[in-house]
Amino acid sequence: MGLVVQKYGGSSVADAEGIKRVAKRIVEAKKNGHQVVVVVHHRVGPQ
Repeated sequence: MGLVVQKYGGSSVADAEGIKRVAKRIVEAKKNGHQVVVVVHHRVGPQ
């Protein structure tokens, strides 16, 4: 397939459940045959 760039940050990676959702999206893109580049910027919440 093609190259997919996924960008995540803020509330989408703020807790364990959000990180799991992001991970599932990344895995799904790979399963669909894409090369995947993931950019994760700051998360909200306690550091």
